[in-house]
Amino acid sequence: MPMSNQGQKVVVIGHRNPDTDSICAAICYAELKNREGGLKYEPRRAGKLNRETAWVLKRFGVEPPRMCTELNPKIRNVEYRHIGGLKKDVSIRAAWEIMRDENIDSLAVVGDENELLGLITVQLIAMANMDVFDNRILAKSSTSIDNILKTLGGTMVVGSGEGVVDPRGKVVIGTASPDVLEKTLEEGDIVILSNRYENQLCAIEMGVSMIIVCQGETIPKTIIKHAEEEGVAIMSVPCDTYAAGKLISQCTNVGYYMQSQDIMTFTQITPVEDAVNVMARVRYRYFPILDENGKYCGMLSRRNVLKVERRKIILVDHNERSQAVEGFEQGEILEIIDHHRIGSLETRGPVFFRNQPLGSTCSIVSLIYDEQGQEITPQIAGLLMSAILSDTLNFTSPTCTPLDRVIAKRLAGIAGVDIDSYVEEMFTAAEDMEGRSAEDFLTGDFKAFTSSDHRFGVAQGNFQTIANLNRAAELVSGALDRFRVEQNLEEMYVMLTDIRKSSTVLLYAGKHAENIVNRAFEGSPNTDGRLTLEGIVSRKKQVLPRLMEAYQEL
Repeated sequence: MPMSNQGQKVVVIGHRNPDTDSICAAICYAELKNREGGLKYEPRRAGKLNRETAWVLKRFGVEPPRMCTELNPKIRNVEYRHIGGLKKDVSIRAAWEIMRDENIDSLAVVGDENELLGLITVQLIAMANMDVFDNRILAKSSTSIDNILKTLGGTMVVGSGEGVVDPRGKVVIGTASPDVLEKTLEEGDIVILSNRYENQLCAIEMGVSMIIVCQGETIPKTIIKHAEEEGVAIMSVPCDTYAAGKLISQCTNVGYYMQSQDIMTFTQITPVEDAVNVMARVRYRYFPILDENGKYCGMLSRRNVLKVERRKIILVDHNERSQAVEGFEQGEILEIIDHHRIGSLETRGPVFFRNQPLGSTCSIVSLIYDEQGQEITPQIAGLLMSAILSDTLNFTSPTCTPLDRVIAKRLAGIAGVDIDSYVEEMFTAAEDMEGRSAEDFLTGDFKAFTSSDHRFGVAQGNFQTIANLNRAAELVSGALDRFRVEQNLEEMYVMLTDIRKSSTVLLYAGKHAENIVNRAFEGSPNTDGRLTLEGIVSRKKQVLPRLMEAYQEL
């Protein structure tokens, strides 16, 4: 039967290398959406937390969202067949009946802990049925008496249905005379007989392990008594000797014929794209699926991967391909909430897209709470306020609007904090350089952009003291070009922003970087790859537009 993905959640996620606005917007918007009922929304993050964001979440007692570095659909998002595995002592006849009823040509063979032992396929069963010359197959495979009972629809007249066939025995169809049988039968054999008294007696005398009497014939009491005395089991079956002879080989257990080597498996977290590539190279139709503990949980077919359910996504604080989590294009974008320029991201169909020129995405989220008449709790208010203060640099950024101020001050009242003292603590936590690596700093608030076929990146750090700003400049200047190469960028720019003086030191690296900054910020003092920009603090409104224009001219 098909297996559902058990109520896939909608992922609410910000951009790569998330800042406080990106993380808080995801948390708060997911909280709002979950109040609607219906679908379940989960905030996720596309990168590690920077120090400022970690401090904010701890301050308001909020667990960080789970990491989500890519959204490529996994096997767990596919409605694969949740069909149970077989124990290795099940008969190949029973396996075939399941295949027939379930319209599947492969079944998993599992152990007591549901670990995958092998595969039994229609092809293997066909090969077993064609192996008609091996009359010792039941002994070799240690076939159970129970398998014979079930396959032939028999009942035990003498003996029990427990145990396995005698390891010495072969299968004999006893249609000949007693004289011929005496030359054929050996101790431990299984003999298939009709109602001929003399043949039944001969079989007992020859020390066979079991007599199978066909067509449900009545067995004489003397035969029953003699068999009991000699320890010979007797089974009565409804079919004739021809059918019994055909069916007896199908009693063999699947463990004997199963494929146990070179089994192609997938896990629940295998990307669908990887599974499709594997399927294109092999001839198998079905593939076992293993869970996170390596246990068997279902079968995947080629047809299943064509019906993959795309991940449902809400993007916050970005709308550019270069900033979106990997694999977003294979998902289904439901909404976009952002305050940046309209970027290069495309959707498969119409979506709810709210884009407002405010200082923070969390300002927009706060407005949506009010528009829907939803209560903003002190905890949510604290997160929204923190994001607004962070993105607007405590209302000093040119991106800040009067509405951002009104929203943030109202949120501060709900959260019960004093903005001036709170923002001092937040920025102090953010600029702490103790124990930081260059990579840690550069990825703390980093975004990649594309203009005129040029891919470049801009990182930013905010400082209240010139001492920490200079420490940051010293830390990253030697690592800037290496980071640029690792991120597959042509140019890399780093904004070290002095919040108190409303100025920025711009570091840069890359082939065209010096030419670009000289065009973008003509007249600004430039010394050894270090540009001082007075009155410039906003990446979004003051730096990025000038860089884009310079690239266009280049």
